[in-house]
Amino acid sequence: MCVYISVMQWTDRIRQVKILLVLSALAIAAASLVISHYLVRDLEAEEMRKMEVWAEAMRSLSEADETTDMALVLSVIESNNTIPVIVMGPDSTVQIYRNLILNYSSPEDSVNQLYAAALQMSRSHHVIPLSVGDGEYVHVYYDDSLLLRRLEWWPYVQLGIVLIFVVVAIFAMMSSQRAEQNKVWVGLSKETAHQLGTPISSLMAWVEVLRENYPDDPLIPEMDKDVKRLQLVAERFSKIGSLPEPVETDICELVGRVTTYIGRRASNRVKITTTLPDEPLKALLSASLFEWVIENLCKNAIDAMDGEGHIHIMARSEAFCIALEVSDTGKGIPSKHFSTVFTPGFTTKQRGWGLGLSLARRIVEEYHHGRIFVKQSELGKGTTFRIELPLYDGENTPSDEQNG
Repeated sequence: MCVYISVMQWTDRIRQVKILLVLSALAIAAASLVISHYLVRDLEAEEMRKMEVWAEAMRSLSEADETTDMALVLSVIESNNTIPVIVMGPDSTVQIYRNLILNYSSPEDSVNQLYAAALQMSRSHHVIPLSVGDGEYVHVYYDDSLLLRRLEWWPYVQLGIVLIFVVVAIFAMMSSQRAEQNKVWVGLSKETAHQLGTPISSLMAWVEVLRENYPDDPLIPEMDKDVKRLQLVAERFSKIGSLPEPVETDICELVGRVTTYIGRRASNRVKITTTLPDEPLKALLSASLFEWVIENLCKNAIDAMDGEGHIHIMARSEAFCIALEVSDTGKGIPSKHFSTVFTPGFTTKQRGWGLGLSLARRIVEEYHHGRIFVKQSELGKGTTFRIELPLYDGENTPSDEQNG
């Protein structure tokens, strides 16, 4: 129990760190957007002042006389090497443009591009009218510089970098969490198997003593079955964390053994039926572990039905896998819990650790290279769990099928 509490505390810490990382990322993103907004606003105002000075220099150039300091005027005009600008005369003809990249395939196309650029600039209210006398005006159109446009996009780039960092950090923590959980479950399983070993050996000895003293007692064979069952449970726990050697197994026979065992221990109000092929359905399995999976699903079904209902087990060979489904007429599972039911510690029972389905998934996915999931469920009507295993043709191992 202490080990279980330790795992739950670790999980809670991981969840808190993930929330803290997300909140930190949001704070960094908000701060970056606010700071960038003020920087962009200040730079935009600075560029507008520069263009006003540049426009005045253009007017001075157009009205130049012998007293005009041409060196200063030309210096101001030539100093603009970043801000795109177009000067339109009173007759709406392009007089000059700077810092624009045009397609020079034909003169007409170039002029059309300049008119289109000027229209776009006017829509952004980047236009400065200059009076040239007699009620006529020259219009200076300008756009944001490349530096300003890059600065406008920088917060979003920074936000993307922060999000990538958070995702990588969360993924690393989740991987660490899974590794820690695996170590705990493996240690717990092996310790359980070790602790069961001594009393099981003692019980086996006592059964032999009773058999010698009371050879005709009909209860002794039943006691022997229960002791062997305990031995099987200990064997299952000892295999968790190691790589069991799969052997060719008939799934139909395996399902038959499980239904016989569950049927003897379930209430008479629980009906268990099967739909199995007439021919043997072969797969490479660790039989003792895979029986554990089916037993867990059946026991969960009995709990979900409150000891009264129908359990149906189906197994068949399909095009790409061997499918096995366990259906019940129990309470059902909300769709939002379809994936979380396999999380260690998740349980809807008042008394339970929530380890059964987690171990079942580990056995199916890690040891048999298959997958287990909730195929369908409806509240008040029942649930169907589906297991898919790699096809077996008598030669390939499950990993071969998976990689093939």
